[in-house]
Amino acid sequence: MTRPPLPPFTRETAIQKVRLAEDAWNSRDPEKVALAYTVDSRWRNRAEFVNGRPEIVAFLTRKWAKELDYRLIKELWAFEWHDDSGHWYRSYGNENWEFDADGLMRLRLACINDLPIRESDRGYRWPLGRRPDGHPGLTDLGF
Repeated sequence: MTRPPLPPFTRETAIQKVRLAEDAWNSRDPEKVALAYTVDSRWRNRAEFVNGRPEIVAFLTRKWAKELDYRLIKELWAFEWHDDSGHWYRSYGNENWEFDADGLMRLRLACINDLPIRESDRGYRWPLGRRPDGHPGLTDLGF
Protein backbone atom coordinates (compact mmCIF):
# COMPACT_ATOMS: atom_id res chain seq x y z
CA MET A 1 0.00 0.00 0.00
CA THR A 2 1.32 3.47 -0.87
CA ARG A 3 0.21 6.90 0.40
CA PRO A 4 1.17 9.51 -2.21
CA PRO A 5 2.79 11.91 -2.37
CA LEU A 6 5.93 9.84 -1.88
CA PRO A 7 9.39 10.87 -0.72
CA PRO A 8 11.60 12.57 -1.59
CA PHE A 9 9.28 15.56 -1.15
CA THR A 10 9.37 18.89 -2.92
CA ARG A 11 8.05 21.95 -1.10
CA GLU A 12 4.71 21.50 -2.91
CA THR A 13 4.37 17.77 -2.20
CA ALA A 14 5.39 18.31 1.45
CA ILE A 15 2.61 20.91 1.82
CA GLN A 16 0.20 18.44 0.18
CA LYS A 17 1.31 15.65 2.57
CA VAL A 18 0.78 17.91 5.58
CA ARG A 19 -2.71 18.88 4.38
CA LEU A 20 -3.67 15.24 3.80
CA ALA A 21 -2.52 14.45 7.35
CA GLU A 22 -4.51 17.42 8.68
CA ASP A 23 -7.62 16.24 6.84
CA ALA A 24 -7.27 12.71 8.23
CA TRP A 25 -6.78 13.92 11.83
CA ASN A 26 -9.77 16.27 11.53
CA SER A 27 -11.91 13.27 10.57
CA ARG A 28 -11.28 12.05 14.16
CA ASP A 29 -11.45 8.49 12.77
CA PRO A 30 -8.67 6.52 14.54
CA GLU A 31 -8.82 3.60 12.07
CA LYS A 32 -8.52 5.93 9.06
CA VAL A 33 -5.67 7.91 10.62
CA ALA A 34 -3.74 4.75 11.58
CA LEU A 35 -3.64 3.64 7.92
CA ALA A 36 -1.22 6.49 7.16
CA TYR A 37 1.37 4.90 9.46
CA THR A 38 3.49 1.77 9.01
CA VAL A 39 2.26 -1.31 10.88
CA ASP A 40 5.31 -0.97 13.16
CA SER A 41 5.22 2.83 13.41
CA ARG A 42 6.70 4.33 16.59
CA TRP A 43 5.47 7.51 18.25
CA ARG A 44 6.40 9.66 21.18
CA ASN A 45 3.50 11.93 22.04
CA ARG A 46 4.25 14.09 25.06
CA ALA A 47 5.34 11.49 27.64
CA GLU A 48 3.53 8.56 25.99
CA PHE A 49 5.16 6.03 23.68
CA VAL A 50 2.99 4.31 21.06
CA ASN A 51 4.08 1.35 18.92
CA GLY A 52 2.18 -0.02 15.92
CA ARG A 53 -1.24 0.58 14.42
CA PRO A 54 -3.33 -1.07 17.17
CA GLU A 55 -1.72 1.20 19.79
CA ILE A 56 -2.18 4.21 17.47
CA VAL A 57 -5.91 3.43 17.21
CA ALA A 58 -6.18 3.04 21.01
CA PHE A 59 -4.22 6.25 21.62
CA LEU A 60 -6.34 8.31 19.19
CA THR A 61 -9.56 6.84 20.58
CA ARG A 62 -8.54 7.99 24.10
CA LYS A 63 -7.30 11.33 22.79
CA TRP A 64 -10.52 12.27 21.04
CA ALA A 65 -12.67 11.01 23.93
CA LYS A 66 -10.87 13.63 26.08
CA GLU A 67 -10.19 16.42 23.55
CA LEU A 68 -13.73 17.30 22.54
CA ASP A 69 -14.55 19.40 19.45
CA TYR A 70 -10.98 18.80 18.25
CA ARG A 71 -9.91 20.85 15.22
CA LEU A 72 -6.38 20.77 13.84
CA ILE A 73 -4.35 22.96 11.49
CA LYS A 74 -1.03 21.45 10.48
CA GLU A 75 1.46 24.05 9.33
CA LEU A 76 3.68 25.09 12.17
CA TRP A 77 1.31 22.84 14.07
CA ALA A 78 -1.41 23.74 16.52
CA PHE A 79 -4.87 22.57 17.49
CA GLU A 80 -7.73 23.68 19.74
CA TRP A 81 -10.02 21.58 21.90
CA HIS A 82 -11.97 21.63 25.16
CA ASP A 83 -12.22 19.12 27.95
CA ASP A 84 -15.45 17.80 29.48
CA SER A 85 -15.42 20.71 31.96
CA GLY A 86 -15.61 23.20 29.10
CA HIS A 87 -12.04 24.52 29.49
CA TRP A 88 -10.49 25.45 26.13
CA TYR A 89 -6.86 24.85 25.09
CA ARG A 90 -4.64 25.64 22.15
CA SER A 91 -2.05 22.90 21.79
CA TYR A 92 1.06 23.66 19.80
CA GLY A 93 4.59 22.42 19.35
CA ASN A 94 6.89 20.56 17.02
CA GLU A 95 6.28 17.30 15.24
CA ASN A 96 8.99 15.36 13.39
CA TRP A 97 8.01 12.77 10.80
CA GLU A 98 9.95 10.03 9.05
CA PHE A 99 8.39 8.25 6.04
CA ASP A 100 9.10 4.92 4.39
CA ALA A 101 9.45 4.60 0.59
CA ASP A 102 5.68 3.95 0.26
CA GLY A 103 4.82 7.27 1.91
CA LEU A 104 3.69 5.71 5.21
CA MET A 105 4.89 7.39 8.37
CA ARG A 106 7.16 5.09 10.36
CA LEU A 107 8.22 7.52 13.09
CA ARG A 108 6.36 10.41 14.76
CA LEU A 109 7.91 12.47 17.55
CA ALA A 110 5.65 15.18 19.00
CA CYS A 111 6.51 17.82 21.59
CA ILE A 112 3.24 19.52 22.55
CA ASN A 113 2.31 22.30 24.96
CA ASP A 114 -1.27 22.98 26.08
CA LEU A 115 -2.09 26.66 26.49
CA PRO A 116 -5.37 27.42 28.33
CA ILE A 117 -7.44 29.93 26.32
CA ARG A 118 -10.84 31.59 26.64
CA GLU A 119 -13.58 30.35 24.34
CA SER A 120 -13.66 33.84 22.82
CA ASP A 121 -9.95 33.48 21.88
CA ARG A 122 -10.56 30.46 19.66
CA GLY A 123 -9.39 30.84 16.08
CA TYR A 124 -10.63 27.50 14.71
CA ARG A 125 -14.35 27.91 14.18
CA TRP A 126 -15.32 25.67 11.26
CA PRO A 127 -17.78 22.76 11.67
CA LEU A 128 -16.14 19.54 12.86
CA GLY A 129 -14.27 17.74 10.10
CA ARG A 130 -12.02 18.96 7.28
CA ARG A 131 -10.86 22.61 7.54
CA PRO A 132 -12.46 24.57 4.67
CA ASP A 133 -10.00 25.62 1.98
CA GLY A 134 -10.72 29.32 2.57
CA HIS A 135 -10.11 29.16 6.35
CA PRO A 136 -6.88 30.93 7.38
CA GLY A 137 -3.83 28.86 8.30
CA LEU A 138 -1.69 29.29 11.40
CA THR A 139 0.48 32.05 9.98
CA ASP A 140 -2.60 34.01 8.85
CA LEU A 141 -4.11 33.65 12.33
CA GLY A 142 -0.92 34.93 13.94
CA PHE A 143 -0.13 31.68 15.75
